[in-house]
Amino acid sequence: MASGMGTRMRPLTLTTPKPLIKVNNKPMIESVLETLKEAGVEKIFVVVGYLGDQFDYLKDKYDNLEIIKNGDYETINNISSIYYAREALRKGDTYICEADLFVKDVNFVKNLGADYSGYFGTAQHKQHSDDWGFMLDDAGYITKIAKGGNWDYNMCGMSFFKKADATKLADFIEARYNTEGFEDLFWDDVVNENLDSLKIKIHEIKAGDITEIDTVEELEEVNKQFS
Repeated sequence: MASGMGTRMRPLTLTTPKPLIKVNNKPMIESVLETLKEAGVEKIFVVVGYLGDQFDYLKDKYDNLEIIKNGDYETINNISSIYYAREALRKGDTYICEADLFVKDVNFVKNLGADYSGYFGTAQHKQHSDDWGFMLDDAGYITKIAKGGNWDYNMCGMSFFKKADATKLADFIEARYNTEGFEDLFWDDVVNENLDSLKIKIHEIKAGDITEIDTVEELEEVNKQFS
């Protein structure tokens, strides 16, 4: 998902979409794409909106990469990105990734199984976080996804859905679109509304495997690691 306007990283994002901001001299989105290649992903769809033409070079750099244009990115939250990519979800097992992440070592994904649907998450041990997170039941299934709470795991911006669950998600997103209040929804809200049908667990990763960078200050801190 690469269609957002990245307002918290202005002025850098006034002329460059946030996923193309460089960490260690490489656009963030490329660290995500290389992670997907390590995971054996055969087809990649990049959903663009804001300054979308700047992503066109990726089609030449990466095999089997297709650009999808999100026509609603200016007025509708990121549910719109999944809505425009919904047919891709119906094609098979699917990774859903935010494009504005920095992956320090793309090989971490090799240690994760792909035999069940799950969000990537870091252990939070029921400590409070203002960010998005998950509550789990005793069997390890996610029972709640929301922003702000005493979470079992924190959200990291990547997830994996087996084909059956990816198809269900596409159906749920399509049904929710254009209903009351949908404009403000994150796509994760739709997952949360349908956890009875979507049996999802956690793919646990280590803190630092994936870094979310939201501000210029956070970008500077991460880049200091490589100076």
